[in-house]
Order: sequence, then structure tokens, then C-alpha cells
Amino acid sequence: MTAGLRHFPGDPARPALALHCMMGSAASWGAVVERLGGRIDVTAPDLPLHGRGPAWQAGGESFADATLRLARPLAETLAARAGDGRIDLIGHSFGAVAALRLAHHAPARVRSLTLIEPVLFAALPAPERDPGGLLPRLEQMETAGDRAGSTAAFLRYWNGPDLTGLPAPAQAQMVAQMAGVLDTMGDLYNDRGGILAPGGLEALAVPVMLIRGAGSAPVMAPILEALAARLPDVGVAVVPGAGHMVPLTHLAEVAGLVAVNLDRA
Repeated sequence: MTAGLRHFPGDPARPALALHCMMGSAASWGAVVERLGGRIDVTAPDLPLHGRGPAWQAGGESFADATLRLARPLAETLAARAGDGRIDLIGHSFGAVAALRLAHHAPARVRSLTLIEPVLFAALPAPERDPGGLLPRLEQMETAGDRAGSTAAFLRYWNGPDLTGLPAPAQAQMVAQMAGVLDTMGDLYNDRGGILAPGGLEALAVPVMLIRGAGSAPVMAPILEALAARLPDVGVAVVPGAGHMVPLTHLAEVAGLVAVNLDRA
């Protein structure tokens, strides 16, 4: 397996691509996929700036475009292996937005789409995209040169770990990855990738499952509602007791919902 790629073997006739969240890793899909009992054959890449994924630096290609450049050829290769030329796509958080962008660009290659906590704030009217005031807090810390502070604030907002409680290497890694997080803001809050263009989501005629944790940031509920209103074949699920990191904390529930969407396809 190529560096930065994880392969979770399953039915070779049912290839799937899974994209992880920011500050996550491809390995994080293993426990969920295991609970699917081999129904799909999953390839999961480390995103740029993560794990053994490609290098990335701010100021050049956007992080979202670099992710698409990584994921698109993988999707094409996997689709070529499938009997009908289609794959199952799964994503979490930013990875869910990237998966949706992939599906939007090439809907004919998608068999099903499972989006877990898709952080596409641009689906909401501008005044409703940041009710928790995360962006001003990050901007204030970045202006003050406090990248560690902005990283810690980001993690708190999304039910992540306490940065200061992590080992020093993990802290340094997350602080470095925060550059990628900040670069995605234009894509997530302003739809720089054009996912929400008129008619795009409406043309995505594949089974879609939208999943959120009941205890995630309040903005997630209206995001899912807004996306569901435009998708022609969609289910929405809320996992009780879960937060934003639901695919890591509620493995059985997420695997069960993925399986439901696989059945629908």
C-alpha cells in the first residue's frame, strides 16, 4: 500500500473511499469499517499535512484543492475496479465536505454518500454560519501570533481533546496542522469550491446519509437540514450522546448507519 494510504479489505466488487477529519488520520476509519463485516473494500488516505500524507504549505494551492487533487485520482482508480464504475464515499467533518465536493464533480462515479458532521457552514445564510463566534476568536488569536491558542480553541469547539493535555509531539503536530484548518475557512464558510451552486446538489441522485452527534456544535443541525432540503434521496440521523467526533466515540451506531446507506444503494 502506498505511503499515506490505509486499506481495509472487504468485498472487492464494492470499493469505497473514506476521508477523515482535520487533525485526524486514515487509521481512524479502521474500527468503523471492521464493524461493517467486509461489506465494502475501503481505501482511506491521510490528507495533506496529516500522517504520511502529502506535504502542504499555506500561500500556494488551497488545502481543499490539494485534498481534491489527492482524492480524485483515488476515486477514479477505485471506480475503474467496480463492476458498475461507482464507489461508496464516506467522509467526516472537513472530509465529509471533500467527499461531497468529489460527488458534486463526478456524480456518475458515486454509488452512495455518507457524510458525518459535514462542516459546510456556507449552506446557511451568512448571519447564521458562526453562531458560536469561533471565527472572531481564531482571528484574534492569530492576529496576536498565538497559533497554539487558536488550535486549542478549535479543538474545544469541536469536542476534541485538551491540547495542553496531549504529549508534546501531538501538540506540535496539531499546531502545525492548524495552518490547513485556517486555509479551509474560505471553502467551508464561503463555498469557495462551488458545491452549493444552483442545481448541483439537486442533481446528486444517489442515496445520501447525513449523520450528526446530538451533542455537537448547535450549528450542525441547521447545516444538515439545509443540505437535506436540496438532496433528492437523503436520510438524516442523530446519534444520542455523541459529539462532533461521533465516528470515534460511537462506532457501532455510525457503522450501523453506514450499513443502512449501503443497503439503500
